[in-house]
Amino acid sequence: MIYLVFVGGLVLLVGGAELLIRGSVVAAQRLRLSPLIIGVVLVGFGTSSPELVASVTAALQNSPGIAIGNVVGSNICNVLLILAIGALIRPLPTQPRTVVRDGSAVLVATVGFIAVCYLGLISRPIGAVLLVALTTYLVWCYRSDQHVVDDLGEAPASMSFAAALLLALLGLAGLIGGAYLLVEAAISLARQFGVSETVVGLSVVALGTSLPELAATVVAVMRGHSDVAFGNVIGSNIYNILGILGVTALVHPIAVPSDLMGDDIWIMLASTVAMVVFAVTGRRISRWEGGVLLLAYVGYVSYLMETATSAS
Repeated sequence: MIYLVFVGGLVLLVGGAELLIRGSVVAAQRLRLSPLIIGVVLVGFGTSSPELVASVTAALQNSPGIAIGNVVGSNICNVLLILAIGALIRPLPTQPRTVVRDGSAVLVATVGFIAVCYLGLISRPIGAVLLVALTTYLVWCYRSDQHVVDDLGEAPASMSFAAALLLALLGLAGLIGGAYLLVEAAISLARQFGVSETVVGLSVVALGTSLPELAATVVAVMRGHSDVAFGNVIGSNIYNILGILGVTALVHPIAVPSDLMGDDIWIMLASTVAMVVFAVTGRRISRWEGGVLLLAYVGYVSYLMETATSAS
């Protein structure tokens, strides 16, 4: 039964994210919002919304290992798995200005997150600072670049604003229900097998909540918009740290688990640095670089499983 609940939670998360994105995009188009708002804010928050709801739910249930491990694991998964798959399908071109702006932002956010972790607690004031940093980043994007990739398609002519809003609300409901089921099943599985909640958050929950980013990246690459994939991953990672942890900490302060302070946060930093370096060299992420990232992810997951086995 636990496995059925877990699978059901994943299905609701992915389906809810899809409905939320579709409904939000159409509603934004009906309101004549700028492509920047549609592409960056709605899609960025949309693909990261499963992580947001899962982390908030875990924090409220006093499971900080899943709340923070989900963010760390998702950022690792975004780079080492999702970006890697996109690059293997087709090399991902990068724009120098985007790499400088967004690459520096994700590096600063990652280093800042690691520094906060050493405090032992992500408090409400820290959560507020993270959200202010996210707002500053969005304003920076708006002022520095009016061009945003609009790989969203045209709004269906038959869908009204009311229908789009209803679709988005249904998606949000699916996300909330799916996150609740996913976290409940993950906690039960961790206790049943004697596995650390942090390991569960870093691996299974992180991968499950990253599926919307994976779907968006693969679709973008297959449609010939390879540059969308890189922006989607970098944007999601920034949202995960500044937005998700910021909101989660405001709702409920998060105690940083001691077992998270080992290798995982440094693997997240190393994968982020590798992504930026690959993007700078050759102005694209090539297939062989994607292969390197994917091998690193396989090694990381194997390390997590070995750690979980030895601990139990």
